[in-house]
Amino acid sequence: MVPAAANAAAGESPRFSVFGLIGDGTSYSEGAAYGSDQSGKVYSPYSVYGKASEDSLYKPDNDEAIAKKKAVLVETSKRLARLEGYSKKAQWSNCNNELRRYMYETRSSVTYLTKTKEQKKAATAFYQAVEVCSLGATQKDEEKCTNGARDAIVKFDALKALF
Repeated sequence: MVPAAANAAAGESPRFSVFGLIGDGTSYSEGAAYGSDQSGKVYSPYSVYGKASEDSLYKPDNDEAIAKKKAVLVETSKRLARLEGYSKKAQWSNCNNELRRYMYETRSSVTYLTKTKEQKKAATAFYQAVEVCSLGATQKDEEKCTNGARDAIVKFDALKALF
């Protein structure tokens, strides 16, 4: 095996830099010097990222991102429909697993899509209904879990109607 070549040139002394401001600012560890290598203003003196602008690659509320978030909502509807069946069969772990598996992504999508106070209020009502269903499954209470699942579906449909 041949060792990798060192990154030094013959006849050069070691480079040093103090925060990229004093000494050799071209060393690998200090090349940025608080954003001095950026073509535009940076977000903060300690960031290597520029400020968000029209030229940024990420654009909030772009059509592709909204389509992905709405696709999550379609899948959520399918998963919510399974909860009542799990509750009726006393499959509590399946019920809780179904809620845990996808509700994280659902919450992210709903949070991304909600803009108005009415939408946020409907989202909160949906989250609370899901919590009741989850609590019912944890307590192995069929009535509470089933009612929570039904309520979650109703509240979720009301929330989707606001988008």
